[in-house]
Amino acid sequence: MSLVTFATHLRSSMERYRNYRRAVRELSALDDRQLCDIGLVRSRIEEVARGALH
Repeated sequence: MSLVTFATHLRSSMERYRNYRRAVRELSALDDRQLCDIGLVRSRIEEVARGALH
């Protein structure tokens, strides 16, 4: 693996992780009623955020 390929992969991985954390943070800020309105329960926030990355 070249250094450029490695750096590109690392940058992509870091961006995906930041997007995951942002989704978790934003969904966690919603109250339970708002989560229910979008068909989500609090215990599934991380699972849904992981799924959004793929």
